[in-house]
Amino acid sequence: MTSHQSTQTMKPATAAKKLGVYLEATPAEFREGVVSRDELNALQSDPPQWLRELRRNGPHPRPVVAEKLGVSISGLARGGVTEPLTTEQIEALKQEAPEWLRKERATQAEVRKEGARVKEKQREERARREQRDAATRRSRD
Repeated sequence: MTSHQSTQTMKPATAAKKLGVYLEATPAEFREGVVSRDELNALQSDPPQWLRELRRNGPHPRPVVAEKLGVSISGLARGGVTEPLTTEQIEALKQEAPEWLRKERATQAEVRKEGARVKEKQREERARREQRDAATRRSRD
């Protein structure tokens, strides 16, 4: 018996998510088929013109919009942004800097600051534990 490896495929929605593009803006042939792992890798390593254009100008999916605005996806929803935005629309929002955007950016900055604080505390705890374990090992020897 010979074992043959089947090609791993994914739905277009999954591939679009991995590529960071809005599915509805992709070409019909992309949306209507399946994407193999090899095809996805090829799209990532050597993106065709349509993919470069989508990444540059959008419309962008919410995770990309949130990242470009420096807010969370929840922050977008609180700000009333529920639809994909183009790069031009994102830049206009940055220029306008509405109150909700300033508030959400401040919130996101606090979240990042707290995350860094927690990470540092965990690092310090790990270092203390390693020192204690090393001292215990030395005392046994």
